[in-house]
Amino acid sequence: MTKDNLKVGIISLGCDKNRVDSELMLTYLRDAGYEFTGDASDADIIIINTCGFIANARKESMDTIIEMIDYKKKGKCKRLIVTGCMPQLWLKEMREELPEVDILLGIDQYPYIAKHIAKSFDSSTIPYVQNRMITTPEHYAYLKISDGCDNYCTFCTIPFIRGKYRSRNMEVILNEAQDLVNNGARELIIIAQDITRYGIDIYGEKKLIDLIRELSKIENLKWIRLLYCYPEEITHELIKEMQTNDKLCNYIDIPLQHVSDNVLKRLNRRTNKPEIVKLIE
Repeated sequence: MTKDNLKVGIISLGCDKNRVDSELMLTYLRDAGYEFTGDASDADIIIINTCGFIANARKESMDTIIEMIDYKKKGKCKRLIVTGCMPQLWLKEMREELPEVDILLGIDQYPYIAKHIAKSFDSSTIPYVQNRMITTPEHYAYLKISDGCDNYCTFCTIPFIRGKYRSRNMEVILNEAQDLVNNGARELIIIAQDITRYGIDIYGEKKLIDLIRELSKIENLKWIRLLYCYPEEITHELIKEMQTNDKLCNYIDIPLQHVSDNVLKRLNRRTNKPEIVKLIE
C-alpha cells in the first residue's frame, strides 16, 4: 500500500479556525503526494477535524465519527483519523472508547499528519535483519509476521503499547524465513499478537494460509507451528490446510480466556461459549 493509490477525504467541523487547520492538513498531504476525494465512500483515508467547544459541537463530532466508523467497516476506508479539539482534550478517553479510530491527533500534530499516516501503513517497522542472532536451540526459531493489535480486549494494554495491527510484507517474511533455515532452523514458529488477521491491513484480505503455503516451499524447512490464533478467526480452510499440509504441525495456540458469555462480553472478546465449543469439536 503506497500513498500513490490512496485517496484522502476530510470532514471539517466547527469554526473557521478549524477550516484553516483542515486546509493546512490538506496542504501537507498534497505536498506528500496524496490525492483527494469529496466522497467518503471513495476515500481510503478519512479525516474528521473535530470541534469540542460546546455540547452540540461535541455531539456533532461524535455522531460524525460513529458514521465514519460505519464507512470503515463496510467500505474501502483503511484508516480513520480524528483530529482537532476533541483528541486534544480527551486523547486517553477517545483511545479507550473508539478503538476503530486508527490515528488521533491534537492541534499541534497537524504538520506531522503525513508521517503518522505513512507509519500506520508501514510494514517495514518490523524489518528483516539478515543473520539474526538466535537465542533458541538452533533447530527452531520464531518468525514474527506482524506487530500491534486491533482487538482491544478490556484487560489488555498491547494496542496502547505496540499500536495498531501492522502486518509485515510477505516477501520480507519469506526472505527472513529462508535465512533462518539456511542457518539451521528446521522448525519455524509463526508468532504475532494475532496471526489469524495477517495481511488484512496491507493486502485488504487475510493472507495467513497463503503465507503458510509459501513458507512450505522452503527446502529443508520441516515444520511450521502456529501461535496465537484467535478462536473467532480459525476457519475451516485453516483446519483443512493443517490436514493436507505435511509441514504444518497439528497444533494451534488459541487464547481462550473464558467460556462464560457474560465474562467474555465484559472482556470485550468477540466470541461466545457456543462458538468456542463448536470450534473445539
